[in-house]
Amino acid sequence: MRIWSIHPSYLDSKGLVALWRETLLAQNVLKGKTKGYVNHPQLIRFKETASPIGAIATYLSEIAEEADRREYNFQKSKISPDRYTEKIPVTSGQLEYEFQHLLNKLETRDPEKYEAISGNKSILVHPVFQVISGGVESWEIVK
Repeated sequence: MRIWSIHPSYLDSKGLVALWRETLLAQNVLKGKTKGYVNHPQLIRFKETASPIGAIATYLSEIAEEADRREYNFQKSKISPDRYTEKIPVTSGQLEYEFQHLLNKLETRDPEKYEAISGNKSILVHPVFQVISGGVESWEIVK
C-alpha cells in the first residue's frame, strides 16, 4: 500500500487507479471493517489526526477530483462523508523520496509521464498535507 504525499496529478493512469483502490482499503481499515493492514505504516499519519476517517476521506476527495480532471469515473459515493480541515505534516525529505520513487516507476512503466514531470524543480504536495522541514519519515520503508 502506498498513500502518496505528492500530488495525484503526478501519477500515471495505473498509479492513480491503484492509489484510489489502496486508499479505499485504507479507509476501510480505519473504519475497522477489515482485519488486514491495521498496523500498516502508511496509515500512521492518518491515525495521528483528530479524525482519521475524515483525514483519509479528505485525501480520497482529492484523488476523485484528479480522476474527474482526467474524465475517469471513480465512484465518489465510496468516500466517507467525514472531512478533516487541518493539514497533516509531511517532511520535505519524504516528499522528495516519494517523487524519486515515482520517477523510478514511471521511467519504465510510462516514459511519457516520466518525461513530463522529471524536470520539475519543485514538487507539489497533496493538498491534505503541509510540508515541513525534515528527512524521510520514520514510518517509510526505504529501499
